[in-house]
Amino acid sequence: MFHFPRILSALACAVALAACAPQAPDASATSAAVASYYGTLEPFAREAVYFVMTDRFVNGDPANDQRDQGTFDIPLVSCSGVAGNIGYLGGDFRGLADHLDYIAEMGFTAVWITPVVDNPDEPFSGGTAPTCGGSLADRGKTGYHGYWGVDFNTLDEHLPSPGMGFRELADALHAHGMKLVLDIVGNHGSPAWGMEHDQPKFGKIFDRDGTLLADHQNLDPTRLDPAGNPLHRFYSARGPVEGEGFLEGNLAQLSDFDADNPAVLDYLVDAYSGWIEQGADAFRIDTIAWMPDAFWQAFTQRIRAKRPGFFMFGEAFNYDAEVIARHTLPGQGETSVLDFPMKEAMEAVFGHAQAGFARLAPALYLTDGPYANPYDLATFYDNHDMPRLDASDAGFIDAHHWLFTARGIPVVYYGSEMGFMRGRPEHGGNRNYFGVEGIEAARTSPIRAALIRIARARAASPALQRGLQVNLELNGTRAAFYRVYQHQGEHQIALVLLNKGDAAARFAVDSMLQAGRWTSALDGGVVEVAAGGKLEASVPAHGVQVYLLDAAVTEPTLVTTLDAAMARARPQR
Repeated sequence: MFHFPRILSALACAVALAACAPQAPDASATSAAVASYYGTLEPFAREAVYFVMTDRFVNGDPANDQRDQGTFDIPLVSCSGVAGNIGYLGGDFRGLADHLDYIAEMGFTAVWITPVVDNPDEPFSGGTAPTCGGSLADRGKTGYHGYWGVDFNTLDEHLPSPGMGFRELADALHAHGMKLVLDIVGNHGSPAWGMEHDQPKFGKIFDRDGTLLADHQNLDPTRLDPAGNPLHRFYSARGPVEGEGFLEGNLAQLSDFDADNPAVLDYLVDAYSGWIEQGADAFRIDTIAWMPDAFWQAFTQRIRAKRPGFFMFGEAFNYDAEVIARHTLPGQGETSVLDFPMKEAMEAVFGHAQAGFARLAPALYLTDGPYANPYDLATFYDNHDMPRLDASDAGFIDAHHWLFTARGIPVVYYGSEMGFMRGRPEHGGNRNYFGVEGIEAARTSPIRAALIRIARARAASPALQRGLQVNLELNGTRAAFYRVYQHQGEHQIALVLLNKGDAAARFAVDSMLQAGRWTSALDGGVVEVAAGGKLEASVPAHGVQVYLLDAAVTEPTLVTTLDAAMARARPQR
């Protein structure tokens, strides 16, 4: 799903002939007469993803809050004036379904939700207490986030309402022309040891019929007896480790699954196949780096045997592209991944440091890079596991202009359309409740207004979604690049101009510029470019302009550049 075809010599000849023909040929020319140019053919690359922590979005049905469990609304001590919360806050499927119009009108075409499987019904009594800047500190926390599964077949009771279960939520999204991305966990279940006493559900795994399959029994992993106790066989007996073996050890007192036990793979494939049958369109895989590549290769093969081409992207929390790229490669999982190196670069460029656009170039890996396909990466600038982007309104606007025009599949965390809780870490507001009040406030935000314009432009442009990227200028406050999509009779060249400066910027582009009638994707303005001419445009402060030419590529230098990009876009392994 991530590989590029090589450009055949016959196609190269066809391109050479086309270069001698008149400019802007008839778009009805057969696809056999022109070369194919694209960043990816992955269908999911058309999407733009809005990520919601379901419990924190909107409480649409207070009747499912389960307040009698003692897990609702557990505020933390204020961190620099803002308190986080480690209890449930009521967000549910009804609240999400009732506000899909709000999400869709921004130009998003998919919604990623946090895990939906059953979690424990009490706060965890083990671990260490949360601090303002700390992570993996779970004392007193509840499973509001969904990552502490105990029954991977059963919907957690905090999420559904009468007439609005998982299938109905998927149906509601599909009725809006949107896809449902389900967050899944394969590395672990709930917290399992270090408790004051053995708490119900914690450290346990149940089958769909309620049968107890595994029980950590509140034991340190090194005290488990997988050979002698059948209830321990689901789990790894290796405790926490440091240094190079960190990813192989136990994480934050969680029940660490044994990747070498075939029963674990069977259980997870069966459970997650059930959620696909109920309407999940793609998976985000939590903690993918904590399980061996062989496990994920077996998992993805079995999922795709039932649903060919099913899209998955993993979380490998690492800023080294060489490290996270391994999950994308044949035999090593063959998923996409969240683009952490690009996240790091975007924070530097659009946050308060205000680095120049050149900082983004090394993170693109457009050619000769380590990824199976960089165009399939899920691009983002923050999420629920790190401080939110600390930027001005203009910084968020600039970040979205890049996110929705450069290569990759854009992902935006709920509330970022208004700079919600900007700069805040997990326990200091990152995961705070948004609600109807947040939605209403966001409607008047200049961040959201600018986001709508560029996201809708991407949603209507095959070049911005899946086209090859050819950089013209990435420097200081200015960026200019082409995105080109030409495949099976569909032709589009996009010229993207970005200005993150505080004053308007004048662009005069002539490099590889093809003659023709270029139309603005943002305001409908038209620029006629003659052969050998320039496209001149003024881009306002913290603005963007995207010009589209719906024609086959004929400009000779652009043809040569695209041919080279296609040949070098995948790793030579």
